[in-house]
Amino acid sequence: MQERQRTTATVTGRALRVLEAFSSTRPVLRLTDISRYSDLPLTTTYRLVKELTCWGALEREDSGGYRIGLKLWEIAALAPRGLGLRELALPFLADLSQFTRENVQLAVREDLSVVYVERLAGRGAVPVLTRVGGRFSLPPTGVGLVLLAHAPAAVQEQVLSQPLTRYTERTLCSPAQVRRFLAEVRQTGVVISNRQITMDSLSVAAPVYGPGGGVVAAVSVVVHADTAHPHSLIPPVRAAARGISRALGAPVPNGLHMMGGAEQAQLTVSTAACLADRAAAADRVKSCAPTVAQASGRREDRAGHPV
Repeated sequence: MQERQRTTATVTGRALRVLEAFSSTRPVLRLTDISRYSDLPLTTTYRLVKELTCWGALEREDSGGYRIGLKLWEIAALAPRGLGLRELALPFLADLSQFTRENVQLAVREDLSVVYVERLAGRGAVPVLTRVGGRFSLPPTGVGLVLLAHAPAAVQEQVLSQPLTRYTERTLCSPAQVRRFLAEVRQTGVVISNRQITMDSLSVAAPVYGPGGGVVAAVSVVVHADTAHPHSLIPPVRAAARGISRALGAPVPNGLHMMGGAEQAQLTVSTAACLADRAAAADRVKSCAPTVAQASGRREDRAGHPV
């Protein structure tokens, strides 16, 4: 309650409460709905909605409802961890999508959540609950487990000290189980998340490294659990993660496992050559390519943490 009072004590805080009333499950709201979800008086809501609509943060539909406006999307697209990372990663994500014909995802960690920066859906691919710009809890997702495994210990403990949601009968809900899984992720450099969110999906994920050597993102493929051969997906997922890492200007750390002969044999010659060519091209331009830290003006230490 105190947090709610602090965020509504200023005009800016009240305007943000209006914007937070919208979500993926309620993209269009009437004025009375906005007032209820933002917990603001109707008169205050009316004034704020009018100003936000004039500026372009909200748009009014013919039906009388309001939705998030294009102007706000234009501003949000400037976020360096979203747009900059996405633009550098897209060629590799496209190659991975073309090879697997499945859902391909790129995500980053924001506090205790995973935020999806990009998602490419394959025709006939298994339905997923994620969307670009959407958030999800870290533990049950493949990309989330990668990011959590490489997060600071304090973040891991904070996540595991909270109740873990059970999405399916196979969801890891024991902190001890999750800790063991995270240790395995750090050792193998890859995640196979089997039926953790829905009983028909399985994901294979790998870390993406930044110029400081720390993990800044994760890439994954989500497939039908019943027909998947997850170990055959590890090489192309790792190859895509390696290519994105190189494009960001990252060195190849020990944790970023290089593909051996046995793994490369599981890739088609054309796909392996394509991914290798992209990684080589990224090496040639990494000295001048914008990085996540450079684009945001942040400095990073050797572990990839902001300083």
